[in-house]
Amino acid sequence: MDDQFAGIRTYLAELAAKVEAELTRALPASWDVPQPLRDAMAYSLEAGGKRLRPSFVLAAAEAVGGDKAAANAAIPIACAIEYIHTYSLIHDDLPAMDNDDYRRGKLTNHKVFGEAMAILAGDSLLTHAFYLVAQAARSGGISAAAALDISEELSYFAGARGMVGGQAADMLGEQGVTTMQELEYIHLHKTSDLIVFSLKAGGRVGKADDRQLALLEAYGRNIGLAFQIQDDILDLTGDAQKLGKKTQSDVEQKKVTYPYLLGIEESRTLVERLTQEAKSAVLEAELAAPGKLLEIADYLVHRDH
Repeated sequence: MDDQFAGIRTYLAELAAKVEAELTRALPASWDVPQPLRDAMAYSLEAGGKRLRPSFVLAAAEAVGGDKAAANAAIPIACAIEYIHTYSLIHDDLPAMDNDDYRRGKLTNHKVFGEAMAILAGDSLLTHAFYLVAQAARSGGISAAAALDISEELSYFAGARGMVGGQAADMLGEQGVTTMQELEYIHLHKTSDLIVFSLKAGGRVGKADDRQLALLEAYGRNIGLAFQIQDDILDLTGDAQKLGKKTQSDVEQKKVTYPYLLGIEESRTLVERLTQEAKSAVLEAELAAPGKLLEIADYLVHRDH
């Protein structure tokens, strides 16, 4: 990838490192948890990945607050969204869903720990996320009112109306049947909703006003859709080694995708347009330090994994 993105890659790596330092510690060592369950949770939490959603929490807090203090206060929320995202990946990979053998270059959770423990690990990660939001308020990092808003939105964007609804629609869709409108619903909810949550949660920690929160939501919705379309493109054109999973999986499973409906070039054009709309929303929000959110948008369009 072009060196023009070296700076933003370093910034994202720094944010990811902050989150990773806290991820497994976020489940208290003093709790009496069956060891196989603790191991299964840690296995997927420590599997690496982009850490995009928690990075968006920290980047949005910094963009609104104007300094790293707001980002540091948002770390428990960043861990919470990574717990939610990790649970969703464990369940996505199960035989009843995508039936994948590898995730982030490693055997999927159920291949190592068995289906039952993988399901329970996902359940545990999901429920613990809400504990982490509460702890952010108890520690004094955020107000009780902010924690209440963040908990409500986490349930909204991660649940039946949000990510889980998108996953259900994805399971129901198939090539030759799913329309463009239905496909957009899948991507907006399966992918964009957790990114929207991350940006709004970070914005709340940074004390964004209602107008700024609405524009952060617009940024997240467009970036999330662009990100998923780019994933669809990379599934056809990407390098399996870089992606950490096999390519052509959407074709094998007869999943409808943007490239399937629009073709590769028109899909790429749509990614560019959505990215520009996302950047326009950030500029309109008049944040204290919008630069990193703008750079992240450009970087995600040009990624190759």
